[in-house]
Amino acid sequence: MVHELPVTFEAISLGAMLVLLIADLLIVGRRPHVPSMKESAIWVGFYVGLAVIFGLVVWGVGGVTPAAEFYAGWLMEYSLSVDNLFVFVIIMARFAVPRDQQQRVLMIGIIMALIFRAVFILAGAALIEQFTWLFYIFGAFLIYTAIQQAIPETPEEHDDYKENALIRVMRRVLPLHHQYNEGKLTTTIDGRRLFTPLIIVFLAIGSTDVLFAVDSIPAIFGITRDPFIVFATNLFALMGLRQLYFLLGGLLDRLVYLPYALSAILGFIGIKLILEALHTNTLSWINGGEGFEWAPEVPIWLSLTVIVVSLAVGTVASLIKSAYDERIDAARIAAEKAEEEAEEAAEEAAK
Repeated sequence: MVHELPVTFEAISLGAMLVLLIADLLIVGRRPHVPSMKESAIWVGFYVGLAVIFGLVVWGVGGVTPAAEFYAGWLMEYSLSVDNLFVFVIIMARFAVPRDQQQRVLMIGIIMALIFRAVFILAGAALIEQFTWLFYIFGAFLIYTAIQQAIPETPEEHDDYKENALIRVMRRVLPLHHQYNEGKLTTTIDGRRLFTPLIIVFLAIGSTDVLFAVDSIPAIFGITRDPFIVFATNLFALMGLRQLYFLLGGLLDRLVYLPYALSAILGFIGIKLILEALHTNTLSWINGGEGFEWAPEVPIWLSLTVIVVSLAVGTVASLIKSAYDERIDAARIAAEKAEEEAEEAAEEAAK
């Protein structure tokens, strides 16, 4: 297990981050509302700025390597969190969650994501410490995920949320009512206690969090093996996620090339993990248990560069395409309007 930072610093930092995240979530629990664009932008800017400052503090305490690992991991986890928001938007629409209750749903989703990721991080760190050959599996899984991410979705697939087996079973088992009861999980109809659709929404969000944890944890271990940095990047990626949800709104649909940027990042990290597994190989049936000297160790600066460039290119290309599509749509609408006016003028002249 790699520790590049003082244990005291790690303990104090994790405590402060958890207190900040819990305080933010408690505010939502006591005052659920639909935040304005200004409010959302201020909070997102605050958390992004906090992450940048924290990276500089890590630099001052531990040097450039852990700071670069933090920035690379945070950017990757944050981009995966944005991808997670796509699914949240679909789930909210699929189950018609009232807008004033969406913050509470996001709050529960963030708490579940934090718990699942903490479990995966601890398990992953312990396993990697004992079995470095797991990088072969992690790398292959990330490359497979990258390929799946790069396959274009049809409009129907993009807009449709497919319930997993757990949710389908719970629909049959639980006594459900079709209406929401403010933010409550149950309601009473004709003296009978029934669950509201909110319970299914929480199950959907939770199962989605598990799937994203399965993707993100192997990816972050491809950047650093330090459990503290892994956990810190995940915490900062989850901070401000609910405000980002309301800030982006319809902009998520405009980030059409984000899946390809994520595909490039996951594919790169997957290749990096396999190269590291080859370099430090301990499997007796591969090269007699010896490492391959030709397999390079990918430096952290290259990982950071690939992540930043991929996200920048994907975002800029998405916005350019969206602007182009808007101009095409505007021209088409103008042409249709001109054609209608010409037909009306012709009809008037014929009279």
